Amino acid sequence: MAAGQTIRLRLTIQDPVPGGAYSLQNKKSEAVGQVIAAGGPLSFDVPVRITPGPKFLGEFVHSEGPVRRFVYIAIGGQAGLAASPWSRRAKIDIHALPTDLLEQALAGKILEARLPGRDKDGGPACATVRPLGAWRVVE
Repeated sequence: MAAGQTIRLRLTIQDPVPGGAYSLQNKKSEAVGQVIAAGGPLSFDVPVRITPGPKFLGEFVHSEGPVRRFVYIAIGGQAGLAASPWSRRAKIDIHALPTDLLEQALAGKILEARLPGRDKDGGPACATVRPLGAWRVVE
């Protein structure tokens, strides 16, 4: 694996709250690419640089400790919609992506995680959000 190769991860929220604002959140805690949910799934494509290890780097890759790497999806107020009743973030872990999937991503494939859109309270899913199934390769 060469230093600094870029792959693309797709984070798809299966059932977002209609009318809710969603965006990626960069390292400066800024909302990037705000989208208002209409009624179907929402997807965000995230560029991620990979270096040997593997280590995950990039504008949207956040860290916690020496190993944990994740991407935030900002929701409501955090996504820039001041009038929203929510101000949340969903944390999606990426540090444990399987090697076979990473190899396919390095060959140009997109890796997708399908995420739940709703929390137990009916509002947007937040905190650490686990994919609905395994990460998968999409064309």
